[in-house]
Amino acid sequence: MVFSSFVFLLVFLPLVLLLYYICPRRMRNVLLLLASLIFYAWGEPVYVLIMLFSTVFDYTNGRLIEYFKKQNRPGRAKAALIVDVCGNLAILGFFKYADFVIGNINSITGAGLSLLHIALPIGISFYTFQTMSYTIDVYRGQVEAQHNILDFATYVTLFPQLIAGPIVQYKTIAKELTERKATLTDFSEGAFRFSVGLAKKVLLANQIGAVWDTISGLNEMSVATAWLGAIAYSFQIYFDFSGYSDMAIGLGRMFGFHFLENFNFPYMSKTITEFWRRWHISLSSWFKEYVYIPLGGNRKGMARQIVNIMIVWMLTGLWHGANWNFVLWGVYYGLLLMIEKLFLLKWLDRAPAWIGHVYSMFLVVIGWTIFAQTDMTQLGRYLKAMFGIGVTAGVDSDFLYFISCNAVLLVVLVLCSIDHRGWIAKIKTHGKKGAAAAVNRQEGSIYDLGSESKAWTAAKAVLMAGLLVLSFAFLVGDSYNPFLYFRF
Repeated sequence: MVFSSFVFLLVFLPLVLLLYYICPRRMRNVLLLLASLIFYAWGEPVYVLIMLFSTVFDYTNGRLIEYFKKQNRPGRAKAALIVDVCGNLAILGFFKYADFVIGNINSITGAGLSLLHIALPIGISFYTFQTMSYTIDVYRGQVEAQHNILDFATYVTLFPQLIAGPIVQYKTIAKELTERKATLTDFSEGAFRFSVGLAKKVLLANQIGAVWDTISGLNEMSVATAWLGAIAYSFQIYFDFSGYSDMAIGLGRMFGFHFLENFNFPYMSKTITEFWRRWHISLSSWFKEYVYIPLGGNRKGMARQIVNIMIVWMLTGLWHGANWNFVLWGVYYGLLLMIEKLFLLKWLDRAPAWIGHVYSMFLVVIGWTIFAQTDMTQLGRYLKAMFGIGVTAGVDSDFLYFISCNAVLLVVLVLCSIDHRGWIAKIKTHGKKGAAAAVNRQEGSIYDLGSESKAWTAAKAVLMAGLLVLSFAFLVGDSYNPFLYFRF
């Protein structure tokens, strides 16, 4: 079940919300747990068992770590942590990378080993990282172990962020698991955020995604057509992924949870370093906190820092999928970040902002081209077309057709990628002073920009209704509604 399906929008979500708000407060976690299990089992009921095993496994190890620490037996606490991390990585590795490893062994040695053809459990990369962060934080003493297994299972299986993130660390919602209050303000803000995310997915990502699908399937293309296709995919993955994150954050808030932001207008970045502070923030934060810093971060000299960056980015690439293009994608960004760290950031800081924007988006579009093409031969062919290698035309009739049919959509995509918080804050607060204060706030949603005027409250309700109506209309009339996260 996905958020942009009618069964979720018209049946599952309204029913769960109704039951949630009429049931006793002490039973709400049980209801969310059952609803989340049904949500996950809708597409692949067998793999619920893996998620439940992971839940019990991490709950048990968290309790053991806490027990051994209280008994002043740090060696055993560390052993329990190692068992937990290795167990989680073994589960993830088996289901996600077994066939990848076997295929490469066959390619190198000609062994002819049979592939396992194991279907990838949806969302396993997200909930595995979440549960590992929990046990690591218990070991570090940053959170107390959860003693109620039903509450812990609610955290692991929570359907708003289960299959597409953001990666919600336990410590960020530990208190809300037992003490949250779902207010009318939370519900209305969550509903608005959900409608924005749904519109991003249906009205923007799906529409430009169809352009990418068509262009990437062409046997021949001009340089301009290849770049248009790459730009189309760059917009698709942004609005699809940030749209799902918005929907998850909105759903969480409707149930009283406050998830951290996952995107912060990444296409406004002036460097690749800045881009990765703004894109998929929960994943970048996870790797920084649980891999980069434990490896030594930037505390052991520049040479060690560069090695740490490359390790983190090779792992980041592999996290996204069991294909060599993802490894190449990780190495690509590792090298770019290394170059920026060594010397380029100093130059970019002094250069005009527009140069940084052009530089960053040029490299990001190339990066998404690598990310999109899982067939290395196809990837090579597409990259050659982008740079005019083996291509006879710079511009062709296909490009003119695609650009003329999608010009308005492309303008809308660009406008929706721009940081618009200052404009909204001015409308809401009726003044530059209030707008500046709202934009400078570090906590809360990127849409929570200070006190609201009555006019803005009314306008927001109309906007939400309009986005929902348009989204439903497009879902009814459009059969193209891909789910990009099956590979994760």
